[in-house]
Amino acid sequence: MKQFQDHLLTWYNENKRTLPWRENQDPYRVWVSEIMLQQTRVDTVIPYFERFTQLFPTLQDLAYADEEKVLKAWEGLGYYSRVRNLQTAVREVCESYGGKVPNTPKEIAGLKGVGPYTAGAVLSIAYGIPEPAVDGNVMRVLSRILLIEEDISKPKTRILFEKAVRELISHEDPSSFNQALMELGALICTPKSPACLLCPMRELCRGFESGRQAELPVKLGKTKVRTAKMTAGVLVNSNGKILIHKRPSEGLLANMWEFPNTEYVGEHKDAEINALVGYVQEQTNLGASVEDKAGYIEHVFSHLKWEIQIWQGKIESEDNLEQLPADWKWVSVDELDTYPFPVSHQKIIRLIKEALIV
Repeated sequence: MKQFQDHLLTWYNENKRTLPWRENQDPYRVWVSEIMLQQTRVDTVIPYFERFTQLFPTLQDLAYADEEKVLKAWEGLGYYSRVRNLQTAVREVCESYGGKVPNTPKEIAGLKGVGPYTAGAVLSIAYGIPEPAVDGNVMRVLSRILLIEEDISKPKTRILFEKAVRELISHEDPSSFNQALMELGALICTPKSPACLLCPMRELCRGFESGRQAELPVKLGKTKVRTAKMTAGVLVNSNGKILIHKRPSEGLLANMWEFPNTEYVGEHKDAEINALVGYVQEQTNLGASVEDKAGYIEHVFSHLKWEIQIWQGKIESEDNLEQLPADWKWVSVDELDTYPFPVSHQKIIRLIKEALIV
């Protein structure tokens, strides 16, 4: 166990990357970085983290910020429920914990959006408390080193890995230990073609010794991805303003803005046009005429794939243009940048700005 710790920590101290959230051990910054890093690559997160912490430098700044401003700062990172939960949780910290991020497992795990991994990461990295922080990265590394063949897609398997980390973790430097496991998974013990010959844990690695490192980790359960055929419209009025609307406050991409769109059934363009025109009529009582096909984009979520056919057209009803429902708006092309759009609809905005639409 001592050899495991020494090899890992020595390698980490010599090879760790310089990352903005490692500048100090501020629990708020650690927390923000860990939420951003879920399902997102480090290189992608760095500019978002720097911009986000400039806009909201303290926990209090984020807690009471306008939600639309927060969503706009997160725009492009995806999984928007992460930042909504984060804002709710930091507000609770302000109101229930005097603005100090809790430093006990029970209290921090009670905050919205804080699961076992995030709780362990904040407690160990920011507070130096020897708690496990087990994510997919860590399970991959330990499954190879310890030759654990349990299916990592099963929730009960995480408990097995947490138990292993509790036994192995350095009580002198739990912060570096947990970060070292993550760093090893990111730089050396990668999902494909791990760099075993460069690995500081090679002589302790049972997977390498048995030649089975490429088979691990075992992951049998895979989420089935449903494909949804969507039709979306860039619809303008006589003043050249574009129609957009806000998604519901619950569910996928909650409170994000988007162009009118709906799912359709059928194989021909009439099915796409009729579904779009019918949706706009139903939601706004406005009549639309769809003129030209403007493009096609795909966007994949963890459980869902959108295949979006994009149309451009005009709103025909001039009498009640201003009588839009509360979550619908007319905006100019320049104003589009002030609203938080999901990545799929940012692609439509790029088409508009490149003068390919409207």
